[in-house]
Formats: sequence, C-alpha cells, structure tokens
Amino acid sequence: MIHVILPVGQLRCNCSIFGDEQSREGIVIDPGDELAKITEVLDKHQLKVKAIIITHGHIDHVMGAAKLRALTGAPVYMNEDDYALLDALDVQAGWLGVETPERPEIDMAARDGLAVKLSSADFNIILTPGHTQGSLSVWIPQEQKLIAGDTLFRETVGRTDLPGGDSRKLLGSIKTRLLPLPDNTMVIPGHGAPTTIAHEKEFNPFLQGL
Repeated sequence: MIHVILPVGQLRCNCSIFGDEQSREGIVIDPGDELAKITEVLDKHQLKVKAIIITHGHIDHVMGAAKLRALTGAPVYMNEDDYALLDALDVQAGWLGVETPERPEIDMAARDGLAVKLSSADFNIILTPGHTQGSLSVWIPQEQKLIAGDTLFRETVGRTDLPGGDSRKLLGSIKTRLLPLPDNTMVIPGHGAPTTIAHEKEFNPFLQGL
C-alpha cells in the first residue's frame, strides 16, 4: 500500500496519505494545510480520495480539510465530541496568528469501532480522548500501523493544557487502547518522527508504571 507522510503547515502536522495500488483509491488523514502539496502526492499516485479522516479538531490538523473535501467530494470523518473546536477556529487561528480557515463540514461521525475500508485494509477508529475530548487514533492492522494524532509521540505524549485537555484521560487512553496493540506496530504521531509501541513501552517516561 502507498503511504506518504507529509508534514504540512506552520506546526508541521503529519498528514498521512494512503493509497491502494490496484483500485487507486485513497484516504487522507489530517490534511492540516498546504493543499497543493497534498494534491501533488495524490496526482503523482493517481489517487481518488474516498475518505478524509481528522484525528481531532485543532486547527493545525483541519486547516486544509474543507478545501480537500470541495476538491475531491470525499466525506470527512471526525468524532462529534470535537465539533465545538471547529466552531472556535477563529480563536485557534488567533493562537497561531493565521487567517481563520473555512470550517470543514463533517459528513460522518467517527465513532469508536467504525472501520473505513481501503481495498482489503481496515482503517479502524479508536477513540483516545485526552488531548481533546474527541481525539481519535486510526489502527490499520493489515499494515501494522497506528495513526496516533496528538495522543502519543516518540518518547512523550500529547499536551493537555489546551481547552478540552485531560491528562488522566490521555494516559488512560494510551494504557487501555494503544499499548495493547502489537509491539511492532509503527506509530505515526501528529508531529515528529515515527516510533513503535515497543519503543514507547520501554523509553517513554510518561508511560512507566502504567
């Protein structure tokens, strides 16, 4: 399967672009900005986007979602507990000193257990609240990959000091939903370098004793 990790926007959000080589269908996760770079990858691999998944409602993960939806016609998936964050994109834009982007329409509520299929691969929604109330991760067992949003990072965890953050929920989400995944699972965080579940169990100081 095609998988391109594209850091986009001011905060270098990791946008994941997946594509099936046979059907040429694709899924884009967290189109945070720089739509031209995203469409360049889609065009290079001749991918038709069938779904746009947003891990949480912070501006750096959703800034390009409305434009990508308009361009491709693909439905947008996000958990409903983060809809309020989309209503405050102007406030979030003020934090970064950027223009307020268009609010993306959410076509499908990304609820726990929902699976979006891409050929034979299942993109399973796992709710992992804590960074925000509606934060989610995407587990793709056939690829042994986890798109973790801003829940789990290489040797650290997501911040919880923004509105809706809850450190107890965050650590609980990691302990009960992510650490039970196979040790060789590749974790693609919302920012920065990939890691594995095994590496985080051993080296992440926030997870010791969980």
